Amino acid sequence: MIRRWILYPLLALFGVAAMAVAMLAIVLVLTYPNLPSLEILTDYRPKIPLRVYTADKHLIGEFGEERRVMVRFDEVPAMLKQAILAAEDDRFYQHWGVDIQGVVRATLNNLFGGGRRQGASTITQQVARNFFLSSEQTYWRKLHEALLSFKIEHNLTKDQIFELYINQIYLGQRAYGFAVAAQTYFGKPLQELNVAEAAMLAGLPKAPSAFNPVVNPKRARLRQQYVLRRMNLLGFIDARQYEAALEQPLVIRRETGDYAVHAEYVAEMARQIAAERFPEEVYSRGLSVFTTITLADQEAAYASLRRNVLDYDRRHGYRGAEAYADLSEIGSEQDEALDELLQDYHDSEDLRPAVVLQADAKQIRAYRRGGEIVTIKGDGLKFAARMIDDKAPPNKRLRRGAIIRVQKDDKDNWRVTQMPEVEAAFLSVDPQNGAIRSLVGGFDFARNKFNHATQAWRQPGSSFKPFIYSGALEKGFTPLSVVEDEPISIPASVTGSQAWEPKNYDGKYEGPMRLRTALAKSKNMVSIRLLQASGVHFIQDYITRFGFDAEKHPAYLTMALGAGSVTPWQMVTAYSVFANGGYKIQPFIVSQIRDEKNQIIAEAQPTPAGDESLLAIDPRNAYLMDSMLRDVTLYGTAARASATLKRRDLEGKTGTTNEHVDAWFCGYQRTVAGCSWIGFDQPKNMGNGETGTSAALPAWIGYMSKALRNVPQSFMPVPDGLVAVDIPDPEKGPSREYFYQENVPPPDGPEPAPPPYEDMRSFSPG
Repeated sequence: MIRRWILYPLLALFGVAAMAVAMLAIVLVLTYPNLPSLEILTDYRPKIPLRVYTADKHLIGEFGEERRVMVRFDEVPAMLKQAILAAEDDRFYQHWGVDIQGVVRATLNNLFGGGRRQGASTITQQVARNFFLSSEQTYWRKLHEALLSFKIEHNLTKDQIFELYINQIYLGQRAYGFAVAAQTYFGKPLQELNVAEAAMLAGLPKAPSAFNPVVNPKRARLRQQYVLRRMNLLGFIDARQYEAALEQPLVIRRETGDYAVHAEYVAEMARQIAAERFPEEVYSRGLSVFTTITLADQEAAYASLRRNVLDYDRRHGYRGAEAYADLSEIGSEQDEALDELLQDYHDSEDLRPAVVLQADAKQIRAYRRGGEIVTIKGDGLKFAARMIDDKAPPNKRLRRGAIIRVQKDDKDNWRVTQMPEVEAAFLSVDPQNGAIRSLVGGFDFARNKFNHATQAWRQPGSSFKPFIYSGALEKGFTPLSVVEDEPISIPASVTGSQAWEPKNYDGKYEGPMRLRTALAKSKNMVSIRLLQASGVHFIQDYITRFGFDAEKHPAYLTMALGAGSVTPWQMVTAYSVFANGGYKIQPFIVSQIRDEKNQIIAEAQPTPAGDESLLAIDPRNAYLMDSMLRDVTLYGTAARASATLKRRDLEGKTGTTNEHVDAWFCGYQRTVAGCSWIGFDQPKNMGNGETGTSAALPAWIGYMSKALRNVPQSFMPVPDGLVAVDIPDPEKGPSREYFYQENVPPPDGPEPAPPPYEDMRSFSPG
């Protein structure tokens, strides 16, 4: 009787088990043949983003939903592989896709452990899930995952599976794969990771958001410590390495969009060009765009522009707190809530946001993102001193909770600074072929993505005068032609609106003056008379040879003062005509686009040197303008350039618009032309004394000091058709001047008279 009581239940249990096995076998027989093809794995083609590089192959931008860099298995350091195995699947090289021991261990722990639920997914299962399955938690999906894992193990080697995992897994911050994650979080390639960093990355696959060291540094640290313990337990690292890794400080990159080169505006221009040319799969095909800029040129331009803008900003005083945060519920000076308060304030290079914890006349204590407490005192407070005083405006005063910017000075001490309000642009070009060498479209791309180098239409002021002078040379004037520098007054009866009484910048008038001297001194009255004598309609048409739009420069005498509209891109193009001897260039910023197989699929066609069809102005005109523009940098408004750079082969012109709204300097040496602009997005007075000389020229000089290093001086050869004449000068002594051979003055005689002035009634101030 007892045997029956035991036997029947056993038979029933055996029957149920047999039925379950039979059903499972049927499911396997029906399901396995219908599993997806593994072609996606054996012919692995992940979504590779569009990448943009400098001409010397430095990465400056990536565009796509997924940031990914493919690496071969043998390129991955053994220490990182061990960290991944310790964190995810230490029996990877023993199981067949599903770790039965792990499943049993996790099941028992989930049933009797009473703690957090455990999983037992292997690396192979994660590959199956990432490539073929959703993340839903159902038994049917689990079964498919297991079957796919067996199939994958049957068709690929362990190392092939591991390589897929290393390249495909999502690790937070849009980073797919460990190669990108290493750059994203630590700014270094896989081969340079230390044990502590490898453990941090290996801990991410389990929960990329929860263990993200940028967003959750404490949880990420706990996860890293767990991985290190596992590595030690499994014998991947010894006790000494384990302790050293625990103590190793980790420097996490928080500005994850940063690259080795500051060229965000260039990268965006390249992206737009690639997307327009190849709209299909542009962000997933793996295209590589090579720009014309170089690392050295771009960094020189970026650093010089920022330095110039910050110098301008400091000249005009501290404006006060950027914002205020409520610190009433902050528990301690190391509270993570302080980091959260600063999340909306990005680092602008070395201008770091900080929240003030305590402020008085002697010192400021402030919290920087990441937990650093900085103390600012002495010289570091001088710039902001008036905003610490109790008499400062309440909405600007530096007090507890104020958001400020801090920066290290040359002695490595912290000082108070601020984000400038003024904007700027700088770009340089090879005037011989049009290749852009550097381009900075604004102070901070993260703050303002408007590209001032290509999109900002501004008045050029006196930097436009060389094109008036060039047109006048075509009308028979010479550098020695004499024009009156005397006040001009045009009554309302002529203008049709109100009287126009333009003035020289300095309010001084010097009477009859040679054109060479007038350009060097930037005399407005001479430019107006020169334009009038040459004919405003003639000059309006003439400037199109340099790439300007005629409609942007109405045919009025105000054109002589640069009252039209230009972009810095147009200005550097125009000045290149003088630099290369009279040829119009077409600037370009992308040289090549290559496909995923590194084959060239698009390529720029640079301006061919010496192509007569591209001759914009008479080479003789270019030579004479070059010599007059050199005088500007030797004796005129830009004399600071030659004095600072200690060169005599520099040419250019300053520009300042009415009410000091815009400041320019455009100039060149035969191998490189550059244009510097500074002003406010919403045009307003930059302050008295802020001219092209003081506000724009320093950025040009800063760039050229690097770009022309080790470049020998060179001067334009004299073209055919010019005749040299020695001219007496009562001030400087005899000098040599060149004339068109048809305009050579008679010996000891006067210069040929210029054409007659146009009727004043053709003028309108616009």
